[in-house]
Amino acid sequence: MQEKEKPSWFRMAQRRPLSVPPDAPRPMPLLFDREHRPIHTIAGWTMRRTDMRKDWLSFLGAIPGPRPRNTFKVLQEDRPPGVIRQLIAYETEPGLTVEGYLLRPDRPGRARPGVVVLHATNAATIREPAGLEGNPDLHIGLHMAQRGYVAMAPRCFLWQYAKPGRLGAAVDWLHARHPKVSGMAKMFYDASRAVDILAAQDDVDPRRLGAIGHSLGGKESLYLAAFDERVRATVASEPGITLKSSNWDAPWYLGDEIRKPAFGLDHAQVLAQVAPRAFLLIAGNSADGDLSWPYIAEAMPVWKLAGAADAVGLFNHRQGHAFPPVAQSHADEWLDWFLT
Repeated sequence: MQEKEKPSWFRMAQRRPLSVPPDAPRPMPLLFDREHRPIHTIAGWTMRRTDMRKDWLSFLGAIPGPRPRNTFKVLQEDRPPGVIRQLIAYETEPGLTVEGYLLRPDRPGRARPGVVVLHATNAATIREPAGLEGNPDLHIGLHMAQRGYVAMAPRCFLWQYAKPGRLGAAVDWLHARHPKVSGMAKMFYDASRAVDILAAQDDVDPRRLGAIGHSLGGKESLYLAAFDERVRATVASEPGITLKSSNWDAPWYLGDEIRKPAFGLDHAQVLAQVAPRAFLLIAGNSADGDLSWPYIAEAMPVWKLAGAADAVGLFNHRQGHAFPPVAQSHADEWLDWFLT
């Protein structure tokens, strides 16, 4: 049997763009220890990575355990061509119910790859990735199920617990419940609970789990990939990889502390947590683009040191803050290569 050939654009995803803006944000150096000595070994990087992880998790805050059981109630079910689509309700935290869509091929199967699909900022929320409303380019969950994946699309807490049009109300709700937990920590926790549900499905191979999201969903995908090591391959579309290239200071993400001069953390440290697992940044020259390249360039030696030099890259479709068909095609090939 002939071995499948790696898509040729993978090499392009690791090449410096022809023109990186001179004012592009520059990441903090990664392969240096706390005493600013260069790191040359995987043991040295593992120690530094652990320090970075502790720093970031301390800043983000944590939802206390234990986690609920991975059970759910099916609220609705329908069958678009080739797919079983279920609206489900399950617990994120004990006593807190959230809705999501679970989509799978309608034919029997086992050991399928699974993917968590994180929705964009849109009043349709989970109905968009499920293929029921919104932009057809963002019907990602339905698309992945039609391609043989099991897809799980959870609703972000900003819409689960807020009043219409008032995302700040969900932040108030969160801080009343967990005063020291950031919005991004809650998003990561809930996305990780979606991984729990996905991994527990009888037809899913828990060793082949991925994540994908656009805009808000891209932000969540970055953090999920960084801090949940069950996620083996990730596509983050237009998240704004630098802390300066999107509204990361919003109260429902990281808050205004990141704009203070004394803030000593950087998204390069979050990105590097993913190595050696696969991470593709999709850009459109909006929140991300050629200006994002310095972050990928800084991360590439980390992936090389970790033994997975080809597993990180940047693809810029140059069509704005969107997820056009060419982006979906590249996302498919990325996830297929590393998961199937």
